[in-house]
Amino acid sequence: MNFPDALFPQAWALGAAFPLLAIWFWCMRTAPWKRLADSAQLNVWLGTIVLLTLVWSMKAGVKPGLNLHLLGATMFTLMFGRQLAIIGLSLVLAGVTLNGELRGQAGWLAYGLNAMVLAVFPVLLADLIQRGVERFLPANFFVYVFVAAFFGAAGAVMATGLLASGLLWLADVYPAIALVDDYLPYYFLLGFAEAWLNGAMVTLMVVYVPHWVGSFDDRRYLLNK
Repeated sequence: MNFPDALFPQAWALGAAFPLLAIWFWCMRTAPWKRLADSAQLNVWLGTIVLLTLVWSMKAGVKPGLNLHLLGATMFTLMFGRQLAIIGLSLVLAGVTLNGELRGQAGWLAYGLNAMVLAVFPVLLADLIQRGVERFLPANFFVYVFVAAFFGAAGAVMATGLLASGLLWLADVYPAIALVDDYLPYYFLLGFAEAWLNGAMVTLMVVYVPHWVGSFDDRRYLLNK
């Protein structure tokens, strides 16, 4: 993840900026900004951005574009919804990109492509999983925690790894065999790590500070259970 500027053709990097701008416009128009009018909620949203900026800065990898780090996209989505999560993760990526530029390790050319892969895609997938849980599965606390939070986080990370690998292969950056043998297995392991951390943090929040998790409805998951 976090593709360097020179890794993809310039047309790819610049072309990703157009759908990203359209998605940002949609987010700005439809995001539940009234929620952030509450200073406590705003502090939680900003604190989540700072926390994930630190998490994204702690990454491991041996080749350009093949580094690994936790995403936090599912947790952010369950907490604040898809629009605020996309905006928040875009700010996280901006902070990480700025830090890389100051250290001479990255630039802004690939920002749009990175944002589409690391922010937009996993957030929309996590939101789709959460909506599927609400529509098709029983309204049960453990269903929410294990399916939406735990397996949702694992699925989002693994799918993001598949998307990133597919882009690297399509752009002829790395051969498919190298990606399958040396990259994807670690992404699947990362998915389980994210699932455990995400599941634990969401569980703690819905127990002690449920107002931080916007997708969790006490009346739906706890009343008369």
